[in-house]
Amino acid sequence: MRRNPFAPLAARVARLDRKIEPIVEQVAGTARAAWGAMAPVTSRVTPVLRAVTPVGWTVLAVAALAWVVGWSLGWVEAYYLAVFGLVIVLASALLTLGRMRLVVGLDLQPQRVTVGGGAAARITVANQGKGPVLPLVLEVPIGEGRAQFHLPTLSAGESYEEFVVIPTNRRAVLPVGPVSTGRGDPFGLVSRRVIWTAPVDLFVHPRTMPVDPVGSGLLRDLEGQATNDMSMTDLAFHTLREYAPGDDRRYIHWRSSAKLAGTPTGSPFLVRQFLDTRRSHIAVLVDCETSSYAVEADFEIAVAAGASIAVRAVRDEMDLSIAAGQHAVFGPEPPVALDVFARAELDDSSLMSAARSLTQHAPDISVVVMITGSARDATGIRQAAAHFPPQVSVVAVRADSASKAGMSTLGPTTLLTIARLADLPIVLRGVNS
Repeated sequence: MRRNPFAPLAARVARLDRKIEPIVEQVAGTARAAWGAMAPVTSRVTPVLRAVTPVGWTVLAVAALAWVVGWSLGWVEAYYLAVFGLVIVLASALLTLGRMRLVVGLDLQPQRVTVGGGAAARITVANQGKGPVLPLVLEVPIGEGRAQFHLPTLSAGESYEEFVVIPTNRRAVLPVGPVSTGRGDPFGLVSRRVIWTAPVDLFVHPRTMPVDPVGSGLLRDLEGQATNDMSMTDLAFHTLREYAPGDDRRYIHWRSSAKLAGTPTGSPFLVRQFLDTRRSHIAVLVDCETSSYAVEADFEIAVAAGASIAVRAVRDEMDLSIAAGQHAVFGPEPPVALDVFARAELDDSSLMSAARSLTQHAPDISVVVMITGSARDATGIRQAAAHFPPQVSVVAVRADSASKAGMSTLGPTTLLTIARLADLPIVLRGVNS
């Protein structure tokens, strides 16, 4: 058997590793302890280093290079340049020192608006310090933009108020804030920014169109709406009729029956006839899959149609569930019911998975209004509708700006087509008739 020529070397390496390992652990522990001891210092130094702007770091780099050149070549002028660069950066840093005792407030008026509605951010600044606050620049991010205004000198106890008008020409959720101030030098070498408030979301809801009630549901409820379906066991009294074999005798109207006593009628008794009362749990499902829409305008019509139906459901005090792409809400309060539609955007989310999620989180749905685009074919609509139980009424609305408004059927599913939002009340009227 041949002996491995590298075996002695491997044994030496293993012994050396065992000797070095305790030393490495000791050095690492010492380094961690030293870093922990320096934490109070580093926590103060780090903000200072972050305050130096790229221009400031460039000046420091030039100063360091000038010092090296002066030391290596003996140029006195280079020393002067290095000292000048260091002094100007230090002087700029001194201008940013000091704490400001400010109380800054950010308030949206209102926080929820419709597209095109007026919205403004109210910024209040109060100086609670003992000395004056020099002029500052306040910045307020609004969506992808940024608003700036100059804060004048504030004496001790003085306050300042500013209003920023927010454009609401598009449906969106606009983050407003945080409000921040920047202190720096005239040369732009050092700049220290302080954040005073948390950001606040402005919800720009889509425009809606008044529509008729979508229809009665399938579940009886004491607080529901009366339908045209006759019933013998409900609370919505409708009329009196003659007694028939099998009727519950508890519903005999004895006073009216007594008046018929002795008259030649077919039945000596009259019973109460009721109407079904049903409370609908309506689900509004907006298809946010990019491939379902030929143009983006159709998607905006679909979102506005879904919001219109949701507003009607809230007004009728129906149970409501909303799903739009990756956003969903179940049983929302009226003020926030439309926030989902403000957040809706085109993405790769599947209509099938959204329908499946609705059936899982809201199993008592009685009516589903599914809104999609012109690129979603009949097969896709049938597949999405198949995720709901047979007793659920499914109404599909297709937003197609290139077509005409109309109504058709896809098996048990009612298919409505709208070319614009104004078509929605018309086609829904045909469903409810």
